[in-house]
Amino acid sequence: MDFSPLPLGSVAGAFLLAFPTLFSIVNPIGAALIFNQVISNRTREERQELARRIASYSLIVLLASLLLGGIVLNFFGVSLSALRIGGGLVVAVRAWGLLMQPEVHEERKATSAEPAQSADDVAFFPLTMPLTTGPGTIAVAIALSSQRPGGDGGVISFFAGVSLAAACIAVTIWLCYRWSDTVTALLGPAGARVLSRLVAFLLLCIGVQIMITGVVGVGQLLLSSR
Repeated sequence: MDFSPLPLGSVAGAFLLAFPTLFSIVNPIGAALIFNQVISNRTREERQELARRIASYSLIVLLASLLLGGIVLNFFGVSLSALRIGGGLVVAVRAWGLLMQPEVHEERKATSAEPAQSADDVAFFPLTMPLTTGPGTIAVAIALSSQRPGGDGGVISFFAGVSLAAACIAVTIWLCYRWSDTVTALLGPAGARVLSRLVAFLLLCIGVQIMITGVVGVGQLLLSSR
């Protein structure tokens, strides 16, 4: 039995877990400020086309991580409970860093996106990876895949829900990047930093919940082996 407040064997339950988790780590609103800064020398048409391509590439990265990450780890003999504990720890540590020092995270992303100011084809690198969906996002997506229900029950519904969440995140990225100048005018760096701390706290709670699910799974395994 999965120790989770959400019915992860349903599309709605999986979506409600995955969407806030992915939104927290991707933070498309905060990333839109950096996007607006590094491509300020491009025409509006170029910016809109970049926004569309980055959203498409981000969807591919998210889906590949969600659908294949857990399978790859299982191939190497990592149990579902171990994957949940490790994945939850990765999510929690990542969230703690975002919560305590969001400006460090912003500076790192801005530095990694600097080649976009002069290069021609920048949609995938560096604007999709690592600016939008970097290693941290991939690690969190793999951790999310570990929350799939045990056995065969509800697995298809779970992956349908997380895939829908990934698609919604991609649409959010497209909207925020397409109107990044408006987002910058409305929020500014200070407002984006406040939002980053709020979503980081949510991500921290989700990481702890994923770890609890893994610990409960290990406890059940030990009790059943006695």
